Amino acid sequence: MSFNLFKAARAFTAVASFSVVASLGSPVVAETAWKPSGPVNVVMHTKPGGTADIFIRTLAQSLEPMIGQPIVVVNAPGAGGATQMAHVSQAKPDGVTIGINTMSHFTSMLTNLKGTFSVDDFSWIASTQEDPIIYFVRTDSEIKSLSDLVAKAKASSGTINIGGFGPVGSMQHLGTAMLESAAGVKFNWVGFDSTPDIMTALLGGHVDVGVSNLGPTAPFFESKRIIGLGVLGEKRLNGLPDVPTFGEQGYKVDTSWVQVRGVFGPKDMPLELQQQIADAIHEAMKAKTYQDYARSTGVIDSWMGPKEYDAFVRDVSKIATKQLEAAGLLQ
Repeated sequence: MSFNLFKAARAFTAVASFSVVASLGSPVVAETAWKPSGPVNVVMHTKPGGTADIFIRTLAQSLEPMIGQPIVVVNAPGAGGATQMAHVSQAKPDGVTIGINTMSHFTSMLTNLKGTFSVDDFSWIASTQEDPIIYFVRTDSEIKSLSDLVAKAKASSGTINIGGFGPVGSMQHLGTAMLESAAGVKFNWVGFDSTPDIMTALLGGHVDVGVSNLGPTAPFFESKRIIGLGVLGEKRLNGLPDVPTFGEQGYKVDTSWVQVRGVFGPKDMPLELQQQIADAIHEAMKAKTYQDYARSTGVIDSWMGPKEYDAFVRDVSKIATKQLEAAGLLQ
């Protein structure tokens, strides 16, 4: 199934990319319409050191001077995102408490958090990133490619442990389910609350394969402690040019099933306030410090404001439903 929704979103925001290129040579404008009344709490669903955590801490460097307030990162992992979402949903809709969401928020609200939270319980403020996931192993592993992984899985069905973020039904688990379907094998999914936990388990020999994004794993690649097996994306990553895509290795999966990051807040935030927050965040993303980080980690900038992002969230939830059904995780 082709995930054309992402291509449509990229087309919608293509004009914004020109303004980024034009602004890289100059500092980010220090004025913004968003003037929060105090420090802004950004609640995370992961522990420190995860991909989304690195994103907001990097963005804060250019965002704080613009809004005149510090960004306080509140790490609230656990329960497949429920801890974070509870924190955000209970906050006042004044923009002082917001959260960072990923694709797993949408899959969780269809699976383990169904009946607890839904997209209608929040304000969907802005999109910020698309980020392909990568599969990797320890350098001393006998698995050197996806073909090696598939062969080993066929020889020992269900005993190959793959560790990634979130429970069964999470974004990374669904990517793994796609590989299972394409290769005709079964893996054992092991869910974690952060990339550092995934790396600890992999390097300690508790899982055979890790799944994450390039941002938090780059130091491990650079120090040659891990090697890449494949990129679930349309093309190779600039930061890992030697790691082929799934498609290049003969495994037909939905290569546009990429991680999405955005900003959300409590229900009933005024649309004007949401737009001010979106504008400030997108302006801060144009800073050279942020762009250097984004390009080095292979993420794709995304520029949707509240109206567009809310529509995107509802559409992507429908597509996530189809992916979950295809994986046999929804009845």
